[in-house]
Amino acid sequence: MIVFVTGSESTGKTVLAKSLSTHYQKDWIPEFARSFVENLDRPYNFQDVEEIAAKQIHDFKAASDKDLVFADTGLIITKIWFEKKYKKIPSWFSDVYERMSRGYYLLCENDLPWISDPVRENPNIREELNYLYEREINKLEYPFIRISGQGESRLLKAIEQVDKWLIEK
Repeated sequence: MIVFVTGSESTGKTVLAKSLSTHYQKDWIPEFARSFVENLDRPYNFQDVEEIAAKQIHDFKAASDKDLVFADTGLIITKIWFEKKYKKIPSWFSDVYERMSRGYYLLCENDLPWISDPVRENPNIREELNYLYEREINKLEYPFIRISGQGESRLLKAIEQVDKWLIEK
């Protein structure tokens, strides 16, 4: 079972994924895009996003035999970014996208303050991005819940939902 912690930038995805991993004493898959882009000495491009997607797919495949794993983002964000920024999706990505996106989703609300950093670039379209992510999750018919609140209350809401999914599974 893989739980994708997703949402637009600066919504606490990394903190939530790490906290869930600690709570359940299970592995988590960090967001690869952040470290990749931070280490570039130039602006990222389409081929870079392809490389990010390939690494994500590799990481998700490697975790597929685990009983529970948390992922800091997933391929839905990558797909939307291909569409929004580049207006195209690589055919190889489309071939594996739906299968490698199968899981449970915690969609982090935009109720945390924007924190600027060198990698973040979309403070003014957070609502639009979350709308696109939710639309895509619904299209694929994967279970999800919106997670809101701050600190411990946000974590407790996520734990409550993951516990429900574990019982239903």
